[in-house]
Amino acid sequence: MATQVAMAILYRENKFLMQLRDNNPNIVYPGCWGLFGGHMEPGETPEDAVQREILEEISYTLPSTFSKFGCYPDEKVIRHVFHAHLIVELDELVLNEGWDMGWVTAEEIHQGSCYSAAAGEVRPLGPMPQRILLDFINKKMGNRE
Repeated sequence: MATQVAMAILYRENKFLMQLRDNNPNIVYPGCWGLFGGHMEPGETPEDAVQREILEEISYTLPSTFSKFGCYPDEKVIRHVFHAHLIVELDELVLNEGWDMGWVTAEEIHQGSCYSAAAGEVRPLGPMPQRILLDFINKKMGNRE
């Protein structure tokens, strides 16, 4: 059975908050930029899971206006993807999981990499987070008020 995860696209203006994953070879996309989120607990809904994961990973409570963007299943993982405006400043967040976090622009998402101050170098985006964000930019960002 596929693992289920819940993740969030957090954005402000035309920038997206991403997590630089730990440089651990035992995780998916080590040392790459990804979306915040994680595994669903038994009996947990995707909505509950994404709220819990975001609170655990960056000490942020999602606004009540967060909503589902889509679902990205493959043979190993079912990814439940939500989106929400980030309504606090970056310095109000606490990174509890990952190597770094930062704003990534649509241009950097298209090119597939972004600089990390913590790593001291440009790091790649994970292929699936990049695909999800490109879909989001194409479907949602063009229609923003």
